Amino acid sequence: MPAPLFADYLVERRLLRRRLSFWRVSAFTVAALVVIILGLRLFGSDGAFNFSPRIARLSITGIITGDRDTLKLISRIEDSDAAAVLVSINSPGGTTTGAERLFEAIRRLSAKKPTVAVVGTMAASGGYIAALGADQIVAQGNSLVGSIGVLVEYPNFTKLLDTIGVKVEDVKSSPLKASPNGFEPTTPEARAALASIVDDSFAWFKALVKDRRGMTDAQLAAVDDGRVFTGRQGRDLHLVDRIGGEREAIAWLEQEKSVPKGLKVRDWKPTQSLERLGIFSFAARGAALVHLDWLSQLFAQGDEFTRSRMLDGLVSIWQVDSAN
Repeated sequence: MPAPLFADYLVERRLLRRRLSFWRVSAFTVAALVVIILGLRLFGSDGAFNFSPRIARLSITGIITGDRDTLKLISRIEDSDAAAVLVSINSPGGTTTGAERLFEAIRRLSAKKPTVAVVGTMAASGGYIAALGADQIVAQGNSLVGSIGVLVEYPNFTKLLDTIGVKVEDVKSSPLKASPNGFEPTTPEARAALASIVDDSFAWFKALVKDRRGMTDAQLAAVDDGRVFTGRQGRDLHLVDRIGGEREAIAWLEQEKSVPKGLKVRDWKPTQSLERLGIFSFAARGAALVHLDWLSQLFAQGDEFTRSRMLDGLVSIWQVDSAN
């Protein structure tokens, strides 16, 4: 074989070996990642084959919508071998229906495992409904709790449309169809129809508080005007069982529910996927990966604002416009 051809042959062989080495390393890396991910899923803090006793921590934060991922997570904890559950709550509330779904899910969880709601900054309105699902409510002295009430809000553009000379007309089957719609003054009949819905949900909320907290009518009347209370006030008003945080909650579990001492607390989180992430959430995670914490927090706040703007129907929330 002539020398030039032999040299070309050697070069091609080396290139082929490099390509094979690259694909072998890539395949090995992918296989290793698959094994690691499966190991974390099976043997991690919430894995099916993690046999070490523990206390699960379920975090309820931000606007409550009763989303499917949170409900699935509660169901997974329900079927796990966790000895008890700390329901960490930091929420101003959300949709009334979402809070109802969350309450019912936590009650089903409480039927299988002892649960304690641990209030952070606040458990107001729908956040307090979630806390009612636990067996015990622990709050810091300066936490905000309560805000027992329901509201419905809608914009009215009547004056603006009159100013710019625009009139929206419609044809509907009955006077109360799609009323109020924001494009015309709210009629007394439409307002009364909305008031009846709010009153019905408010009666449900109050009955829930009275039943879960064992209140008399007089005790309920002292807290059902929509106000928030500090944890200290809430304890005196029977909204909270004790002052403290996770340490006090775990002590109660050990003393009253016979949970073994010294168990580790493990966080349980919903599985993430790109499909269920909003634009702001995805951007916040990207900023966090490159250690731009300030930008990550900014995107996270934007996501929270977006979620609060998307609330529809009856809401049980304290200071819905505080994010503006």
